[in-house]
Amino acid sequence: MTDITSILQGGYHHPLTRKWQAKAQLTKSMLVYPIFITDNEDEETPISGFPGQKRRGINKIVPFLAPLVAKGLASVIIFGVPLAIDAKDPSGSKASDPNGPVILAIKVLKNAFPGLFIMADVCLCEYTSHGHCGILNEDRTLNQQASVKRIAAVAVDYALAGADCVAPSDMNDGRVKAIKEGLIAAGVSHKIMVMSYAAKFSGSLYGPFRDAAGSAPSFGDRRCYQLPHTGRGLARRAIIRDLAEGADSIMVKPANAYLDIIADAAELAKNVPVSAYQVSGEFAMIHAGATQGVFDLRSMALESLDGILRAGATIILTYFTEAILNEGWLD
Repeated sequence: MTDITSILQGGYHHPLTRKWQAKAQLTKSMLVYPIFITDNEDEETPISGFPGQKRRGINKIVPFLAPLVAKGLASVIIFGVPLAIDAKDPSGSKASDPNGPVILAIKVLKNAFPGLFIMADVCLCEYTSHGHCGILNEDRTLNQQASVKRIAAVAVDYALAGADCVAPSDMNDGRVKAIKEGLIAAGVSHKIMVMSYAAKFSGSLYGPFRDAAGSAPSFGDRRCYQLPHTGRGLARRAIIRDLAEGADSIMVKPANAYLDIIADAAELAKNVPVSAYQVSGEFAMIHAGATQGVFDLRSMALESLDGILRAGATIILTYFTEAILNEGWLD
């Protein structure tokens, strides 16, 4: 006779009881949509290798986002894409240009959508002539002190422009503390979330993004400051460090390839929201598999997001946000 405790199927036979098995349900409020804003006001250009995604100018972003906001879009994260000839230099001086794409976008979006939670990615790679995430020493390594000082200044400028959250992605040691101190000095620390890319790994999944943002390094790579993909212990140390420096949320990037790191983050950062960034390469791979008939796009996309939630994330940055809202995948 079958043991009573071995009978499980009755508990997930019905569609509703299958939903009840989840510790967390995917909701619209969990989603953050990454958007690329250029300094060409009327641009709307498809991005190679990045299905359905476009770079947009400041005049195009409100008409694009308005239907998504009406359908429940709660948050975006802004990446600036400077195209002007003089937009890049060794120190990334134009990163917080008041007439640059990020600050203009923050102001325009705040005016158009007062309730939209606006996150601003904080890095210099899009604005440096060398494409690295900070200011360099003569030996081409990152000058930590100069880089952190500049990153913190950019973060404060974005906060003063109206961003609700600044998200440093540069991976320079000590930048969370410097940003917090800058926000305190500026009198805005009480209303600005600092979301640290605490566990950001180097690897092969960023190609479409770097094409979108024009942020590929002109020499070498970023392995000396982004984490090695085998570095689980380093990720744990970075999460603990950034929490100690005052991070209000921590992020794991990429997401689907690093579910163990998300689980570690959920353990280490019990008292703050844990976010995960499903990056461009992960998004493109799911599209490629669907195009080849390996699986259904919607089913696989939602399965991938449920895996991120199951690992412990409470916020997901994903390019699938547009399809989820426009096509009613959660309705």
